[in-house]
Amino acid sequence: METNGLGGFASSSIAGLNTRRYHGLLMAALTPPTGRVLLLSKLEETLIIGGRRFELSANRYPGVVHPQGYRYLKEFRLDPFPIFTWEVEGVEIEKRVFMVHGENATAVAYALHGVCSDCSLEIRPLIAFRDFHATTHANNAVNTHVGLEAGLASVTPYAAMPALHFAHDAVSVEPAGAWYYDFEFDRERDRGLDFHEDLFNPFVLKYDLGRRPTASLIASLFPRKADGLPGLERAEIARRAMLAENAPAGDPMVRQLVIAADQFIVQRGSFNSVIAGYHWFNDWGRDAMISLPGLTLVTARPDIARNILLAFAAEMDRGVIPNCFSDQGAAPLYNAIDASLWFFAAVHAYIRYTGDFTFVRQQLYASLAGIVDSYEHGTHYGIRVDSDGLVTGGESGVQLTWMDAKVGDWVVTPRSGKPVEVQALWCNALRVLEELAHEFNDQPRSERCRKLAEAARSSFVPLFWNERTGCLFDVVNESGRDGSIRPNQVMAVSLPHAMLPPDKERGVVQVIERELLTPFGLRSLAPGDPQYRPRYEGDQRSRDSAYHQGTVWPWLLGPFITAYLKVNGRTAAARSQAAKWLAAFPEHLHTAGLGQISEIFDGGDPQRPLGCIAQAWSVAEILRALVEDVLNHQPELHAPKKGTLPSANAS
Repeated sequence: METNGLGGFASSSIAGLNTRRYHGLLMAALTPPTGRVLLLSKLEETLIIGGRRFELSANRYPGVVHPQGYRYLKEFRLDPFPIFTWEVEGVEIEKRVFMVHGENATAVAYALHGVCSDCSLEIRPLIAFRDFHATTHANNAVNTHVGLEAGLASVTPYAAMPALHFAHDAVSVEPAGAWYYDFEFDRERDRGLDFHEDLFNPFVLKYDLGRRPTASLIASLFPRKADGLPGLERAEIARRAMLAENAPAGDPMVRQLVIAADQFIVQRGSFNSVIAGYHWFNDWGRDAMISLPGLTLVTARPDIARNILLAFAAEMDRGVIPNCFSDQGAAPLYNAIDASLWFFAAVHAYIRYTGDFTFVRQQLYASLAGIVDSYEHGTHYGIRVDSDGLVTGGESGVQLTWMDAKVGDWVVTPRSGKPVEVQALWCNALRVLEELAHEFNDQPRSERCRKLAEAARSSFVPLFWNERTGCLFDVVNESGRDGSIRPNQVMAVSLPHAMLPPDKERGVVQVIERELLTPFGLRSLAPGDPQYRPRYEGDQRSRDSAYHQGTVWPWLLGPFITAYLKVNGRTAAARSQAAKWLAAFPEHLHTAGLGQISEIFDGGDPQRPLGCIAQAWSVAEILRALVEDVLNHQPELHAPKKGTLPSANAS
């Protein structure tokens, strides 16, 4: 997968066979980071040697794979972007693919290795021009006209879509105007979704490799020149090299995850945001806040961290940051009881890495105070502080926590009331604001937060401790106390300001290790539970019913490792054990979404990587835990020092 920093991407399989409707060479983000449309699906490439034609591409049609160009594929590598090498009749041809950062443009470069005086290359672009969740089917509305200028071919197949420009250095361009029918996407078939598509070929590009052993093509929303491709390639290589140089350790996995982290950071207006996962997620508040330390602070990009915090603070409504932004420009959704509380954790991490109290005071303090005020007085979906000092919330048919699977009106994991991690996040948020208010000479607010935190903490253990299991209840509500053993309770140990005495912290960690820990993360439900689902498969209803009912989530390894080191001490032995728990990921980086960490894994063996091929909080939390906890690269702790900044009055 290649990304462009706008929410757009290019993605396919090593074989060159598109197995998903989300695969394509130019998935453009028209309203960054959303409004994504697949413009260019793929290129059909034919190498011609002495008049003999050799097809290099591959497609799944009903009952057959045709052509089978992968049979000529000699090598594939990420160096730093996808590079394919085919060998045909002793002739080697290399293909390099990358996106132009900050632009909806994909560049493809070919180079012939060796001498072949009678070699040529034909390229047939196959275009889709549709929403990235949809599929295209043959129709008579397509505009077949191809605009031709020197070194540029342009198409506008539908009036509602932008023009797509192909900068090239081909010797000729021949109009085609043909539909290719019945492509099949196996992964969409597996997911119970529409898996058929037709694609349109507007023209054919012909290159004479005997005369010049290279061929260039840039597909973009704005006209470019093909001779600019080498400069674009050098710039992208230099950009990625700079990211790797800023890696906080020389560990190969750290360097690879630093590069992976960059793919989630996107523009949102004048700010930055975080794509939760590729291929189908937008930017989500909860995911962005959980991911922020690993994606931006561990990677030495505090400017990006500031922009992400500002982006979500700007969209806050009644003390709640957006749960997610709409794909079509509609108003954000605010159905998240925890996202705003994760905002405090992200701000705390930002201060811990930077000591930049001035930015927090001037830009975020009022928003932080507003969150606490709104939770106290009540806000969206019944979210409020109850009489016992703990946070409750929920309405029928609405999912508010990260366990948010919903099919129609069916909320698969209903957690209305008082979820355990929300209480931990609430107490942590209060302590963070208490310290900030103290730092900013806002003593009334500091004292108010102290009292609220003490009330929450004093209520928490009596209400949530489960003597029978030796750990915490997952949810408490009017129906009772849910004794399901889930990973959410780890936050009561891992957050900077925790809520449990040491003996109970140790008990929580031991139960999680025994019941939920796997080589790729924590199960979302213990295997002994009657609701446990070991396999994430089938149609959407079947998959969603397993999403948080046993499915493994890699991101949860981050807080678990932090909690484990907290209760066992940051000793060499404890860090060595934590390293063993991350040992499966170097291989995983080369077996699913290449260079990335998947969203989820099956709860049962074999633990197949599933869901998104690249998930922001998976990368972020594995990277953070690896750097901070295993390698012990701790940031300088910037403790509040009363009176160092002007007096605040956020009330």
